[in-house]
Amino acid sequence: MGKIVIAIDGYSGCGKSSTAKAVAKALGFTYIDSGAMYRAATLHFLNHFLSPSNPNDVEKGLKSLEISFQINPDTQKQETYLNGLNVEDQIRTMKVSERVSEVATVKQIRKELVAKQQRLGKRKGVVMDGRDIGSVVFPDAELKVFMTADLETRAARRQQELLDKGEMVDLEEIKTNLAERDRIDSSRVESPLIKTPDAVEIDTSNLTFDGQVAQIVQLAKAVIEKEKDYAGNH
Repeated sequence: MGKIVIAIDGYSGCGKSSTAKAVAKALGFTYIDSGAMYRAATLHFLNHFLSPSNPNDVEKGLKSLEISFQINPDTQKQETYLNGLNVEDQIRTMKVSERVSEVATVKQIRKELVAKQQRLGKRKGVVMDGRDIGSVVFPDAELKVFMTADLETRAARRQQELLDKGEMVDLEEIKTNLAERDRIDSSRVESPLIKTPDAVEIDTSNLTFDGQVAQIVQLAKAVIEKEKDYAGNH
């Protein structure tokens, strides 16, 4: 199968990461979790009591920041490592969720992580999700998807996700957190969350998980076929 870059953007709690992972698996592509990278950076700053609004702290934090991904041999799932330590569970806590948008608005941090993401995507055959993948990280991606869902649905999904990890959080608190993240992500000066004109919008409010994965896989296969035909005619 031909290799393309698939950029999936959208609001928090739309199921972007789990969908992107499943799409990558179905196509035999590599999944790059940009959200996990920002979460790992946030955890790094929190652990070292560094302030993302202090330029000296940012410089110091970035110098000692190393993020990588490894497949867990037991679960066959990709997990996030921060400076050599597995932080997959830690980066999904509310403590990190409440601070990640603040860290993600800092220009130097974004610049550093975007450069890492672009290096990872050079070989094609990748699926990456986030908030500025189609607009900034991979503006030339062959397929761009913008995922959305209503706030109520997103909050319920996020609550279940936290519950599965043993964290009990009030639904109203999650709704407030998501609404605030939407506001910060959409209005930030540095790489705001936007739907690019060439992105396909998918509202997942009433879609099953398998349904949204199948929709994107279908779109990807159509793009790959089109690329193949174009290459064969030129």
